[in-house]
Amino acid sequence: MIKVLIVDDHVLIRKGLVLLLESYNDIQIIGEASTGDEAILLAERHNPDVVLMDISMPQGLNGFDAAEEIMKWNKKLKIILLSMYDEEVYVQKAIKVNVHGYILKKSQGGELYNSIRTVHNGERYYKVGIPNNQIEHMLKKQNTQTSVLSIREREIVRLTILGFTNKQISGKLIISPKTVENHKANIMKKLDLKDKSDMIQYGINNKYIEM
Repeated sequence: MIKVLIVDDHVLIRKGLVLLLESYNDIQIIGEASTGDEAILLAERHNPDVVLMDISMPQGLNGFDAAEEIMKWNKKLKIILLSMYDEEVYVQKAIKVNVHGYILKKSQGGELYNSIRTVHNGERYYKVGIPNNQIEHMLKKQNTQTSVLSIREREIVRLTILGFTNKQISGKLIISPKTVENHKANIMKKLDLKDKSDMIQYGINNKYIEM
């Protein structure tokens, strides 16, 4: 049985999703939330397998932010974002946040069910107006960027985000300031970044601050 939490600020949409998914024998709806903040509380309380979450919720946290908060404490939980938008900028944001699925609200019931089954099995499910090969390229690029840095380079990015100078970083890692500079230059080259602010933003986006 797959335990599902449904999050949408529109009552009729939420109830429609519940009705639809309850028709499947292997789906159990364990809760409903109308805001991102409520979703976090219910996810902690009921520990669902999959959270089906609307992106646009005017009250409190949006779907992206709520998804990030939920995944901080439960790495096994899967999140599918449900959206009206199929523009590339939204899909890129979903990939950066590292959610497991992204589907459109106009999707058929069978596709919604398939998305839940797919992410529950550990796979990604992104079905939008963008061609599949383009989405695969975006996912691959994100995964490559996240894993391309060495452990030492990741630590230097983390310490830079925290505001440490090259001299302070060298003291913490027991290496010379010149070596720190060389590492930063390599990081910039690997990730095709222009300056320190780009590196900091990259680290924040990829959750290096939580290492």
